[in-house]
Amino acid sequence: MSAEVKSVNNHILPHGELDGFIRKLSKKMKVVAPVAKEAGNFAFQEVSGASEIALKYVPTVLPPKKYFMPQREKMLDFDLTGAQPSDKAVIDAPELAVFGAHTCDLAGIQCLNMVFSERPRDYNYLLRKEKIFLIGMECNDYCDENASCALVNSHMPSGGYDLFFTDLGDRFMVHVNTQKAEEIVEEMGLAKASPADLAALDKVRERKRSVFRNEIGVDPRKLPEAFAKGEKSKVWEDLGARCVSCGNCTNVCPTCYCFDMADNVDLNMKTGSRNRTWDSCQFETFASVAGGENFREARSERQRHRYYRKFKYPLDKFYRFFCTGCGRCTRTCMARINLKETLKGLAKETV
Repeated sequence: MSAEVKSVNNHILPHGELDGFIRKLSKKMKVVAPVAKEAGNFAFQEVSGASEIALKYVPTVLPPKKYFMPQREKMLDFDLTGAQPSDKAVIDAPELAVFGAHTCDLAGIQCLNMVFSERPRDYNYLLRKEKIFLIGMECNDYCDENASCALVNSHMPSGGYDLFFTDLGDRFMVHVNTQKAEEIVEEMGLAKASPADLAALDKVRERKRSVFRNEIGVDPRKLPEAFAKGEKSKVWEDLGARCVSCGNCTNVCPTCYCFDMADNVDLNMKTGSRNRTWDSCQFETFASVAGGENFREARSERQRHRYYRKFKYPLDKFYRFFCTGCGRCTRTCMARINLKETLKGLAKETV
């Protein structure tokens, strides 16, 4: 592809103009971005200017998934006071810009988009997604020892965003990926990228490919075989002996989407609401059914299920891993269960 063609969707934003960009955008909609917290942690929260944003950060405690699929969400209100029961669907989906999502989190949102677009479609998720203006930020340096994004090929941008920023040193390359993004870029007055800018981008990506390497030394093409053979692996027994079933790994995962639904009834016993909250396959009661049967009573079985939900089942159904290599599960595990060590152990035993 020629530089002239490539420059059509690429624009330049000088570093010094980022604050103006954020302030203009915040006048249109609420803007959230990664912000530094205590103990080297980061979190997405509302910002009004560039000085509040952490442009270089390890993955946030919770992924931006929390804006697409809130931790707690009212689905409907119901009323039993009339002659006929009635209910009214509820959706809280304000205009929102998410700035600075890394490629691993963009990949996670792409996974959720596929899941919630399947029939029966989740319209709460899909309507909220349409209200979110998603701006990615390229991670040019190997940012976290727990990450395995190169293994699952989520370290390079592959769509799923409106705008995508790449730091070129004194300026950002801004890639426009949607019509809405093009309108905002034109309104902001961003200049088109020059051939020199595109050459600088190529150098950044070339260096990045040398920095981001397969983090576990196992060919990702071998992972399907490892999981096909590894159902009875001793690896799962080890994880089960260590796991404390806290659910941290699933709560911070950008692709976990299990939820529970419950009706909350008011004191009058006639009105109330139906709400959903995040749930976890690592909780002991998750696979319990009527009659007292539990299909995954052992912690080893629940841990195995979690890994298979990332590296086998979605590969069979969607042709992609549902692990994005962000490293959050390893970082937050109270039992120090390490995803990379688990994959290495499984591959060593099976392939």
